Amino acid sequence: MMDILETIISHKRKEVAERKESLPLDKLLKTRELQFERKTNSMLGALKRSPSGIIAEFKRKSPSKGWLFPDAKVEEIVPAYESGGASVCSVLTDYEFFGGSLSDLERARELVRLPLLRKDFIVDEYQIYEARAAGADAILLIATVLQPVECIKLARMACKLHLQVLLEIHTPEELNRLNPYIDMVGVNNRNLGTFHTDVNNSFRLMEHIQRELGDDPAFRLFVSESGLSDIQTIHELRNVGFRGFLIGETLMKTPDPGKTLKELILELDEKK
Repeated sequence: MMDILETIISHKRKEVAERKESLPLDKLLKTRELQFERKTNSMLGALKRSPSGIIAEFKRKSPSKGWLFPDAKVEEIVPAYESGGASVCSVLTDYEFFGGSLSDLERARELVRLPLLRKDFIVDEYQIYEARAAGADAILLIATVLQPVECIKLARMACKLHLQVLLEIHTPEELNRLNPYIDMVGVNNRNLGTFHTDVNNSFRLMEHIQRELGDDPAFRLFVSESGLSDIQTIHELRNVGFRGFLIGETLMKTPDPGKTLKELILELDEKK
């Protein structure tokens, strides 16, 4: 019996094959030529400068929770994230399991100057070209679905296209996917096989990372992902070395995600 992640990846490989057939890479490059000339924004730089480090996520549903905000509109929420103090916006572009699309990313690019992270299950170089064409500044690579050699290949391509890379890990063993083309390391508190969430995973893995990597400058910034809603927890994560905090469901399950974000950041500032 396949777990949730295996189901997603199986579907993703078929989906990407179909997109490559309907819009071959040469045509994609030709039709979106101007986007490839656009200077990208640094997600890494934005997180280093940001007092909150919040990466606000736009998504309509999740495999475990179902629909969170089925009618969510990019033009209403993403600009509110920017004005509310987000340092980066993550945009889910998977439709089948998260209700997103590349069109959401394209629309976000038209509306904000924030660095945009394409969050998807990237298994093919074609998706990196898509991300650049749609206006992304960074991509997510998920260690658990990629072998080390695949991780290097995809991260190198992203670098070539002037996209930064956030590598997502869930276990200490996945640290072997780190390579010189990785800009940021994300610790996912959610098991993508079961979708069970445990924020303590970030604390456990940071201890392991510091023990294994020490002060290695090659891996410069760490992000805690998923299950973040408690202000005290975010402060504690910052104290152990995290500088980015990806928050999605906590925002998207409310009627006004932008307002919720603004209130969250104000509360963070008050408790410093």
